[in-house]
Amino acid sequence: MANRSDMSHTKWMCKYHIVFSPKYRRKAIYNQYKESIRDILKQLCNYKGVEILEGHLMLDHIHMLVSIPPKMSVSSFMGYLKGKSALMIFDKHANLKYKYENRHFWAEGYYVSTVGLNEATIRKYIQEQESHDIALDKLSVKEYENPFKG
Repeated sequence: MANRSDMSHTKWMCKYHIVFSPKYRRKAIYNQYKESIRDILKQLCNYKGVEILEGHLMLDHIHMLVSIPPKMSVSSFMGYLKGKSALMIFDKHANLKYKYENRHFWAEGYYVSTVGLNEATIRKYIQEQESHDIALDKLSVKEYENPFKG
């Protein structure tokens, strides 16, 4: 169990699997933006005392396994994370302002589930997410010629 010094009489283990994506599911998390977005998210989590246990930035969404202190709600943390990171991304990469009207980088909403004692399973899922997506892409190749043709 995690123990934090600012809550000296409390032992807690509040882990969440969070998934969120850019607006319109645009493939914006790649190349030069990937490292920048990763650093911004790490920095913002540090400010709030949230520990990133596992994370993976896909082309069009982000998976995070985080430990959020019980004094903070998941919804307030996600509002902070998405709001501040969008402002920081637009400040760092001014050319993105024209793609995203009104400075809305992230799509509305997010997926969250409590981890409990399934942490190893969630970690493995996040680590293997990219290889799973690549495998699905290879399976979804369409054949444009008739396979039964002479």
